[in-house]
Amino acid sequence: MALKATIYKAELSIADMDRNYYETHQLTMARHPSETDERMMVRLVAFAIHANDALTFTKGLFDVEEPDLWHKDLTGAIELSIEVGQPDEKVILKACGRSEHVYVYSYSATSHIWWKGLANKVERCKNLTVVDLPADATEQLGKMAQRTMQLQCTIQDGQIWLTDGTTTVEIARKVLKSER
Repeated sequence: MALKATIYKAELSIADMDRNYYETHQLTMARHPSETDERMMVRLVAFAIHANDALTFTKGLFDVEEPDLWHKDLTGAIELSIEVGQPDEKVILKACGRSEHVYVYSYSATSHIWWKGLANKVERCKNLTVVDLPADATEQLGKMAQRTMQLQCTIQDGQIWLTDGTTTVEIARKVLKSER
């Protein structure tokens, strides 16, 4: 018998001073049985960073052909593809070939090892941005995961704060590679 996804619902209020974006989103996320709370919350943070009305969670771990999030234009072309974790070279190169912009958010204590082995292989990808999130912050995010959440996210000067009213986590992004 196959395990089913666990459904999480979040009301996410975003105040992004860097982009002048202020919205509240009602989100439904399916957490794959093999996915951790930490990874799911990193997906939620990635949503907050890039939020707009067309950004959606995909089948992600349920379908290896899809990224974790994407933004498609009205023709179905992928404008933005977002991967979470430490995808391999083939996944990144395929995403860069299919999407206008690709972001990878790594969050493990071993991200530097993963990136060292991958950096030269994806250097030619002009539409790729790779961002490392501190492992201690993402571990705290994982502890905030609840089946129903009310969260506020503030983004200012590149810094991110996510709070559930009780706990606040500050997330500093480290850009390992940016689009050229």
